[in-house]
Amino acid sequence: MEYLRLGKSGLQVSRLCFGCMSFGSKAWREWILEEDEALPFFERAFEHGINFFDTANMYSVGRSEEITGRMLGKLAKREDYVLATKVYFPMADGPNRGGLSRKHIMEQCDASLKRLGTDYIDLYQIHRFDDDTPVEETLEALHDLVKAGKVRYIGASSMFGWQFMKYLALADLYGWTRFVSMQNHYNLIYREEEREMLHLCREEGIGVLPWSPLARGFLAGNRKREDLYPTSRAKNDEYAKDTYYLDNDFEVLDALKRVAERHGEAPAKIALAWVLAQPEVTSPIIGTSKLSHLDDAVAAMEISLTEEELQELESPYKPHPVAGIREYRRR
Repeated sequence: MEYLRLGKSGLQVSRLCFGCMSFGSKAWREWILEEDEALPFFERAFEHGINFFDTANMYSVGRSEEITGRMLGKLAKREDYVLATKVYFPMADGPNRGGLSRKHIMEQCDASLKRLGTDYIDLYQIHRFDDDTPVEETLEALHDLVKAGKVRYIGASSMFGWQFMKYLALADLYGWTRFVSMQNHYNLIYREEEREMLHLCREEGIGVLPWSPLARGFLAGNRKREDLYPTSRAKNDEYAKDTYYLDNDFEVLDALKRVAERHGEAPAKIALAWVLAQPEVTSPIIGTSKLSHLDDAVAAMEISLTEEELQELESPYKPHPVAGIREYRRR
């Protein structure tokens, strides 16, 4: 396993990040794995040398954090892994139960620490941009968590480039803790991040942690124009149905299959190898519901794509509507 610094920070993370949204409660999503199914996945992640684990308070409404904390506590010393979680989405109905106000951030950080069973969070990430809270309020609250020792580093997730730059500029202006990472939506069939965000991250020394690098399974290669939803998750994943499955996405998939066939590899491995080949990317977030998925992700690190193959994979792409940025607003 290769380890890289996260942005300009001194924090070293594995080249792959183990995404923990898959573990929680089936009451939240049908395809979720319950706690009694989780241990082998975390064991395999450590066997592969993965030291970076990502979850969020809203995954299974806190249950994912509980399972993640217990699994990591069983398998490793706290100093031997990097633990990331997120805040923003509402955890219950009612005012002040979501967003990035000081009240919500402080309450949810304490709640996440309790669920994770730890004294500190390595990487605390804002899950989206909050239109209804002043950026200064959010930044100062996050800075105070760092100074209190509850959080080591802070990161952000999907938003527009100008919004992220506003956070960075104001942090610099007031001397507050600066974001070290951006967890954004990026894969072969959704490349809108290349317009601004990736350039911004490169310029500002921000680590990039793409979520959904396989487009929620679309790039596994088993989606067909005549059979769009071949898996249980695909059938029940309304977000993927609204985001992918455009006619042009299948043209990209066809190119992916051609390159995969020449390599003698599964399309998913080639799709992940493409993400890893992007110079701005630090550590893609790998979600898994089968141990073989995790093994394949690690194997993808060994695949080298030529410039001609990269061009072949990229050339069919056409612009997509912006996705993954505004799923919740309190207004």
